[in-house]
Amino acid sequence: MKAEKGEPARGPEQSERLRPVFPWAPGDDIWGGGERDTKTLDVVLEHATTCLGGLGAMVHRHDGAAGRLRLVAAGGLARERAAVWADLLDQQDVAPALAVRRRAFVSVAGDSLGVGASGTAAVPLPGADGPAGVLSVLTAEPGEPDETQRSLLRALAGWAGSRLGGGTGTSPASGPEAGAGRSRSVRMGELTAALAEAVTSRDVVRAVAEFVLAPFGADGLIFQVLEGDRLTVVGAAGYPQEYLSMVDGITLGAHTPIQDAVRTRTPLFIESRAEIAGRYPTLRRLNDASPKEAWAFLPMMASGRVIGLCVVSFSEPRSFSDDERSLLTALSGLVGQSLERARLYDMEHARARELQRGLLPRTLPRLPAARAAARYLPAGRGEEVGGDWYDLIPLSADRVAMVIGDVMGHGITEAATMGRLRTAVRTLADLEMPPDELFSRLDDLVSDLGEDFYATCLYAVFDPVARTCSYSLAGHPPPVVVQPDGTVHSPDVDPDPPLGAGRPPFETHQLHLPDGSFLVLCTDGLVESATRDTDEGLAQLRQVVSRATADTTCFEATDEDDDVRCLEELCDKIVSALLPDHEQTNDDAGLLVVHIRCTPARDVASCILPEDPRSAGQARDYIRRQLSAWGLDDLTLTTELLASELVGNVVRHSKGPVRLRLLRSRSLICEVYDGSLTTPRIRHASHTDEGGRGLQLVAALSRRWGARYLSDGKCIWTEQDLPPSYAAENPEATGVPVPPPLPGE
Repeated sequence: MKAEKGEPARGPEQSERLRPVFPWAPGDDIWGGGERDTKTLDVVLEHATTCLGGLGAMVHRHDGAAGRLRLVAAGGLARERAAVWADLLDQQDVAPALAVRRRAFVSVAGDSLGVGASGTAAVPLPGADGPAGVLSVLTAEPGEPDETQRSLLRALAGWAGSRLGGGTGTSPASGPEAGAGRSRSVRMGELTAALAEAVTSRDVVRAVAEFVLAPFGADGLIFQVLEGDRLTVVGAAGYPQEYLSMVDGITLGAHTPIQDAVRTRTPLFIESRAEIAGRYPTLRRLNDASPKEAWAFLPMMASGRVIGLCVVSFSEPRSFSDDERSLLTALSGLVGQSLERARLYDMEHARARELQRGLLPRTLPRLPAARAAARYLPAGRGEEVGGDWYDLIPLSADRVAMVIGDVMGHGITEAATMGRLRTAVRTLADLEMPPDELFSRLDDLVSDLGEDFYATCLYAVFDPVARTCSYSLAGHPPPVVVQPDGTVHSPDVDPDPPLGAGRPPFETHQLHLPDGSFLVLCTDGLVESATRDTDEGLAQLRQVVSRATADTTCFEATDEDDDVRCLEELCDKIVSALLPDHEQTNDDAGLLVVHIRCTPARDVASCILPEDPRSAGQARDYIRRQLSAWGLDDLTLTTELLASELVGNVVRHSKGPVRLRLLRSRSLICEVYDGSLTTPRIRHASHTDEGGRGLQLVAALSRRWGARYLSDGKCIWTEQDLPPSYAAENPEATGVPVPPPLPGE
């Protein structure tokens, strides 16, 4: 479950300042284009203000018959301030009217609206029979806008004039050159709109390649950013990789057109190979390798400094007209601002992705009872990290915990919250809590984070001996179960509310799982989209899983590597079927596929012991016989000592019934059950104490030990490593790979 994403990220102050004011009623068709006009005006107001560093902007529509200008949109201005120019006469001596009368760019000094502006710059919007309207910007800096800013304003006006009213406006100018100029102005306006939506550096490069190359007859593009004294290629089009490798990392020390353009902050136009060879003879090798014949080297500026270079290139020699030089110069300023913003986002996004990757498991463990594969797919759109996570956690007695969750929202805060929840789940799982109790503790944690934090989660515990799976749902899609006979189903249960939204108790559900079954767990980003709801997505997931498992040999896989490889293929098939066009998704998706293995009956042995001192001796006798049958005589003495201590503690401090269970797996597991809920604790015994050292002995003799609590008592368990000789002779029984012999053995 995710918060909706909006437009490319802007600061709250800037968003509020640039929010447009539309003085017409919602049902009015102010220019004939409806909703399209509203979006066009929104883009024009924002970028006109940004490009000139202004305080606000306005668009008027021109009524030539009445000789009036009607305000149709304003941005960055209070409604009462904009209302002063709501209705203007063509003959008034204010910037909008002057621009219409002169049919050209005008700049008028003074604070006409009393907003602290130094002046007003205005440019007419082209129409079929003269100016269709006028775009005005209230400037903050003294003096007139420079030629680059004027070109940008004209490009915006040309694009807006072509789109408003359904795109029927045309310039009154005629002739091939005028037509080419109009086309370029329109394309520059379209570029401005595309850059408004560009989020990443890749988006900026794609926008320039789409809206700039064709109008200028260019077919090559290189973006290089300045890092120290080197220029690094961050995007390109129309060049072979071999050439890009040659110019990537080029230094500014050599005498090159790149160095000249960056040092002087002035665009450099090279019209032929002969010209570049004559001006830069030391670049013969680089020039010979270039597939181009003419170049425009455009320094990109942002915040008053050069951030890199944009190279627009051509396959044929050519001359650059004054209009082309002006527009390309304007392009460099516009793209520089957009690229700087995009690169800042890229760096922040990369850090957030790195944080998220660090919080997710690098690899999933291969356990006796479960082998798994997973996928995390960040949103294709929205461009922020999310809070989806998954995990596979080994528990005692070869049991395994499976968890998948989703923190609501996007961003670093949500990713950090995901990390906290994943850590909390692992900690609580290590305490052997059942799913409902674990969710109660987790709900407290989410609630403490604040009212705006919610998370969905599925937590399941599989017991390979009992062949049961206990799970709880907190606002999360249910698991999909695939049985060895190919039957696919999802349990029909009602999930509890998301964590942070509801209150305990949570409900625990049970599944019986035959050996070799699959569990498919996912977040809603995999099954839910704008075209399907969660139920439809789950139905499609079941169909995909059914087909995918039928087409693979996963059910027959016995080798670990083959099993994991099959699970990876299954994940790929699920993702490609449910998210065929990942770039169009706006939500993260998490997927965890688990192949479960039940413990064979031959590897489990148990007996009931009497509640008297004789039980320790009976436990030792049973252990000797069972370990001998398993070929684990080397562990007999140690296991006898462990069992004697644990059974003796039950007889002295707890109550029955007493049961001993042995499990042969990748380790030897010894468990003692009793009917008491008292917690055993290691303590430091003094020299004069007659007891208190038993659990220290248990900890010393076992690889690890612990306790888990049941509805009718508890279980104290220990694990011991299997002897190397046994692992070498029985690799198929233990699942432990046999290490190669050391040199000389």
